[in-house]
Amino acid sequence: MALRAAKERARARGDAVRDRKQARRGGLRSGAHADGRDPMALGSAISRLITERGWEAPAAVGGVMGRWPQIVGDDLAKHCVPEKYDEDERVLIVRCDSTAWATNLRLLAPQLVARLNADLGHGTVRLIKVLGPGGPAHRYGPLRAPGSTGPGDTYG
Repeated sequence: MALRAAKERARARGDAVRDRKQARRGGLRSGAHADGRDPMALGSAISRLITERGWEAPAAVGGVMGRWPQIVGDDLAKHCVPEKYDEDERVLIVRCDSTAWATNLRLLAPQLVARLNADLGHGTVRLIKVLGPGGPAHRYGPLRAPGSTGPGDTYG
């Protein structure tokens, strides 16, 4: 019994001495056993970073933008492209190449929001904002003033 107690005290003193030496040398040293400083696979490092920073929702929406044709179908994906996700408002902005496709997507938006939320988690996408095609730029003549917006920019 006394021998066991003496061995435990000696082991504790040895551990304390080892810890003090490591602290003087600048902390833990690499060894044969795994610790948090060991190299890891790229996928697990990225997953860990996303979790630590709280980027789960933006990363998931980014994955949706990559899988857009599988989610909405090839026909709709040819004419409508997701442009941006507003994380604060939880709004997905989609641009269509014609007003007809924009109208079609506006009619399908509630079903698409439900499908996206089923895939990403409830409440990730609250609204889909559909934009039609952009109008042509008003560029008259070969010379332009820097920063002007066209012929009507002087009228306020």
